[in-house]
Amino acid sequence: MPEFFHSFIHLLFIGIIALFPVVNPIGSALIILPYFANLDAAEKRKAVNKITVYAFSICTVSLFAGHWILELFGISIPVIQLAGGIMICKMGWEFLSSDKQDSDPQESPVDGAKPSGYHNIEDKLFYPITFPITTGAGTISVLFTLSAHSASPDMKDYFINTGAIMLSIIFMCVLIYIFYLNTKTLVAFLGSNGEKIFNRITSFLIFCVGLQIAFTGIKSLFKL
Repeated sequence: MPEFFHSFIHLLFIGIIALFPVVNPIGSALIILPYFANLDAAEKRKAVNKITVYAFSICTVSLFAGHWILELFGISIPVIQLAGGIMICKMGWEFLSSDKQDSDPQESPVDGAKPSGYHNIEDKLFYPITFPITTGAGTISVLFTLSAHSASPDMKDYFINTGAIMLSIIFMCVLIYIFYLNTKTLVAFLGSNGEKIFNRITSFLIFCVGLQIAFTGIKSLFKL
């Protein structure tokens, strides 16, 4: 297998595994279900389209602005890899060890808004539905870390690495679109126990990815 292809697949896998638990399209779909309660099929599709575009925009800006922000503050890439890896490990461990019961998807939205028609939730599609429920601070932090992890002085490697992460962002946005559009089906299929099991498995994977990124930073810092 060519080395560039191996690197592309490796970063694509890391991007998906790192983003899935923090975006958590399944859990987020259950949380935002009350917002869609009184929407017909056309209104729901229109709302989900906007949410997906907003989520993609937030992720893309975070990915490409991350490198410039690091240069602005004079932070080296290995330090970001180490700190970001530790942070991702911490999130994975918290998700993995948490005994907190998930919110009932039939409860009211987090800001207390009552379910209503499209025009009444239009101003909520970006905040709070897209940010912070769908793509919050955790997503932005992970993308900053992935931006540092993909940086390379070789332009070919940089474009390959960035392309892999962009593909992982697109994949996550597709999942957001699918799960948000089928919230009622998701609730009926998964149930609370199925969601918890799925979240625990992905939490373990994110913990392992965090360790790998931190280890890469340590190797670079100590030139191992």
